[in-house]
Amino acid sequence: MNLLAIETSTEAGSIALCRNGDLVRRACPAGVPHSATLLPLIRNTLGDLGLSLGKLDGIAFAAGPGSFTGLRVACGVAQGLAVAYDLPVIAVGTLAALAAASGGERVLVALDARMGEVYFAAFVAGQPVTSTVVAPADKIELPAGRGWLACGNGLVAHPPLRARLAPIVDAWQPELIPDAGAVARLALAALARGEGVDAADAVPVYVRNKVAMTVAERLAAGGRA
Repeated sequence: MNLLAIETSTEAGSIALCRNGDLVRRACPAGVPHSATLLPLIRNTLGDLGLSLGKLDGIAFAAGPGSFTGLRVACGVAQGLAVAYDLPVIAVGTLAALAAASGGERVLVALDARMGEVYFAAFVAGQPVTSTVVAPADKIELPAGRGWLACGNGLVAHPPLRARLAPIVDAWQPELIPDAGAVARLALAALARGEGVDAADAVPVYVRNKVAMTVAERLAAGGRA
């Protein structure tokens, strides 16, 4: 099965191509908008592997939460390519992919949402056991029980959250960031189950409905106008 996966929910964007079980992952160039680099990166990687878009069985993208612009770019590229080549689209949750990449059984995922907030969710055996929320570190409702693995850059960006989690967490992976390889692995399983959708039905999952703070909110938080 051949599949393209796109992950641009953060500044560290990437793509992954699966060809009959083999996975090749490439990072988006740093410091350049994903909208400018994504299609050339896909085209060049396909060429390196001797594949064409017409030989794919599906296209996956990290649907969110994450950067509003990044999610729209990934969804738009996935939709455009899927329509052109009549391919199903698989939308993969960003936090679900992070949980899978951690390798843990009981996983807490914390992704920096900026604006003083964090995206947070808990997973057991790859399945969500809480809703994905976005909130300040001191407002996150912690799951019951101990023995969790916590991952994601929200642990670094929000030290108070790590302090709150310490009594229930046994292992930490603060360096873990969203990656197309994990998206591809989850998407392959979903595609095999027949869960691909029409391109028109693929949408980002924003969770938050606000892009930036107002001037008043920045000033109240100690920032500059």
